[in-house]
Amino acid sequence: MNRSLLSVLLPAALAPLSLPLSAVVQAEDAVSDSVDLPTVTVTADFRQTDVQQIPEATTVVTGTEIEARSAEHLEQVLSFAPNVNFSSGASRGRYFQIRGIGERSQFVDPVNPSVGLVIDGIDMTGLGAAATLFDVQQVEILRGPQGTRFGANSLAGMINIRSSDPTAETEGYLSARAGNYDTYGLGGALSGALSERVQGRIAMQGFQSDGYVDNDYLNRDDTNDLDEKTARGKLAWQLSDDTDLGLTLLYADIDNGYDAFSLDKNRTTLSDQPGVDAQDTLAGALSVDSRLNGSVQLQAVLTGSTSDSEYSYDEDWAYVGIAPDWEYSSFDQYLREFDRTSADIRLLSMPEGRLFGGRTDWVAGVYVMQRNEDLVRNYTYQAEQFTSELESVSAALYGELTTELASGVHLITGLRLENWTNDYRDSNAIDGSTDEDLAGGRITLEAMLNPYNLGYATLARGYKPGGINTDPDISEANREFETEYNNTLELGLKSSLQDDRLQTRIAAFYIQRKDQQVKSSYAYQNPDNSFSFQDYLANAAEGRNWGLELESNWQLAERLNWALSYGYLITEFVDYSYDTDDGEFSKDGRQQAMAPQYSAATALTYDLTQALSFRVESEAKDEFYFSDSHDEKSKAYVLWHARLAWQKPDYSVALYGRNLTDRATEVRGFGGFGNDPRLEYATDRYVQYGEPRTVGVEGKLYF
Repeated sequence: MNRSLLSVLLPAALAPLSLPLSAVVQAEDAVSDSVDLPTVTVTADFRQTDVQQIPEATTVVTGTEIEARSAEHLEQVLSFAPNVNFSSGASRGRYFQIRGIGERSQFVDPVNPSVGLVIDGIDMTGLGAAATLFDVQQVEILRGPQGTRFGANSLAGMINIRSSDPTAETEGYLSARAGNYDTYGLGGALSGALSERVQGRIAMQGFQSDGYVDNDYLNRDDTNDLDEKTARGKLAWQLSDDTDLGLTLLYADIDNGYDAFSLDKNRTTLSDQPGVDAQDTLAGALSVDSRLNGSVQLQAVLTGSTSDSEYSYDEDWAYVGIAPDWEYSSFDQYLREFDRTSADIRLLSMPEGRLFGGRTDWVAGVYVMQRNEDLVRNYTYQAEQFTSELESVSAALYGELTTELASGVHLITGLRLENWTNDYRDSNAIDGSTDEDLAGGRITLEAMLNPYNLGYATLARGYKPGGINTDPDISEANREFETEYNNTLELGLKSSLQDDRLQTRIAAFYIQRKDQQVKSSYAYQNPDNSFSFQDYLANAAEGRNWGLELESNWQLAERLNWALSYGYLITEFVDYSYDTDDGEFSKDGRQQAMAPQYSAATALTYDLTQALSFRVESEAKDEFYFSDSHDEKSKAYVLWHARLAWQKPDYSVALYGRNLTDRATEVRGFGGFGNDPRLEYATDRYVQYGEPRTVGVEGKLYF
């Protein structure tokens, strides 16, 4: 770091503590015994559990918090969770990083993500554009390997989005918003009983914005626009007193622009061929939950999804004629089709089915998945269209035992055995396959130290399958890359204090990354002076990640709430080097990409009256490397958000502002090459900026 962020981050994160204690004590609405924090349930685990009782680092962003941030997409709420980041490089974040582990982008090569994304039980990993947040009940962020529950694609953790469930009572709402950058949103939801045993819910929204980039060459202000439509339908059918059936349908139509990089290093571009970031998704899930008898419960989830995506961009970021003696013109387009099907069937013990004298709960399950990914690439410097096909098949057996060793003390042991195969072929005559047997799991010791404190220690192992590098110029020695393993030791303490008005969660962790998969890339100059990149995945010898996480939610007074999250993260490569045309480069001891050392978020909410509330938030993040293949870093930042809301039983109205100081946050960057013909392609630094100051008004009409 050029300088420590600690002096900036801590004052921002802890600003609410500057409130005089006497003011809190003497507030008009002093704390009473009846003021408790609401119970928040985690649904992503085998059994639904209070977030304060689950023995792992988990953040739940509730629907109330999503609304308080006026968030439209998952990327806008990730700061609530410590040591969680996202990479842009598109209109929305597609990939996410937890504790410094996660991918940043996808071009030609298939990607096995390190952080899974599940929406209503449907695997949407790597398709983060569909993670819109309209009518979402909560977002669950599980940090640490999920080797037993989710297996592959959860090396670092996973994110579970759960939309609002059907209700027995008829209810619904219409919502609308308008803001700067010609931002508009309109949506609605309706829920209720269709019969005595069937409940349904439907939600639909359209969201549009011109974006915050001006294209001077085309004289347009919408080349980086957002055009997102989402529809969800859910049915809950009580087949009998012991059996419930659920059906979920998801449709997402994402048609966003992509024109984000500027030769002038600002939010004004010169592209003559702006790109596209689009995704059409149709997905569904069928679930069965049946209490077979007093001993065994059956849970089954069948899912299927199909997605068509386009990712394209103007590679030269300029127009023909900008520098006739030096310029080049290039456009790159990736068209992908994703088809995924899965079945997850498990048995869980009921009270009468516990083992070993009634002291052990158990779970046993089987999981199968097939994933097809077809690519068509159109690129200026390709003589012909590039195509590829990838088929991945997974089959897994898993189980978990939770044994009561003593009163309030439990030992949890989990194991997952998985076979993963890849079959790949492309138009460059690359034809290969991999077949791997993988194993992951965890051992957790948890103890209720007293009625208010839960302590736990976990040793977990996660994995991410290997695969095939597709660049035809890569040596055969680098054609395949190996499975990466994540061994994590985590110690945690969860507390509910002051009559449950103060909840805290503290976790310390150490991660050993074995055969770490690293995106390697280097630029080479074409005959016309343009630069192209050769990308491939390689295995570093080892990586180490360790840190500390703190979360708290404190009901200071009846009308005053303060929430805080803080993350501290140290990452480094161990014994990692690679070869290029310029020789061998060593990354030993270097910080890993997308891993800020400090991150924090805090929110203070004050109910001025029973109807009027005010909320102010801040979030801060330290600098981080954009990539493992170059040394450019982001700049540290602190952002401020606020919301003033008027809430009545029949309607609500709110004024909101995000990034109120209009801080230029850097979410993606490149270094080590030049792309400006006006400067004769001198090596330079280029970045993509995040959301500027946005302000708007939103309202809901309930019925």
